[in-house]
Amino acid sequence: MIRYIIYIPAVLLISCFASCKSSIKPEELYGKWKYIKIEKPKDPDDIIKDADVAAQSPYIQFSKDSSLVIMWGGKVLSHGKFTIDGDNIRYTESLPDSTTRQFPFWVSKLTDKDLIFETTGENASRVTAVKE
Repeated sequence: MIRYIIYIPAVLLISCFASCKSSIKPEELYGKWKYIKIEKPKDPDDIIKDADVAAQSPYIQFSKDSSLVIMWGGKVLSHGKFTIDGDNIRYTESLPDSTTRQFPFWVSKLTDKDLIFETTGENASRVTAVKE
């Protein structure tokens, strides 16, 4: 009887760890991810039409040296460095005045072809991207 009391919780604990989502690995991000949809969860009326997204050809590119660049309309919109924090990306943006600011990208989906991440704050957005 005592054996079962110890055995059942151990099996449940192992099952829980096995079913938990693993952390993002940097190599899963390396490359160019083309934006296909941008949403504003906090303000659904602030719509960026899919046609506008397609016309601007935005993308985010992650490099092996931990650099990140976001392009919009053929121009650099943002650049900086990234690190992985569990299931999220911590971005340190390099600003024009040589200062930086940090913020997270909350990753809700990452496969070898799809990436969905959100920014938080006043201008929060959800980006759906595909790997090129």
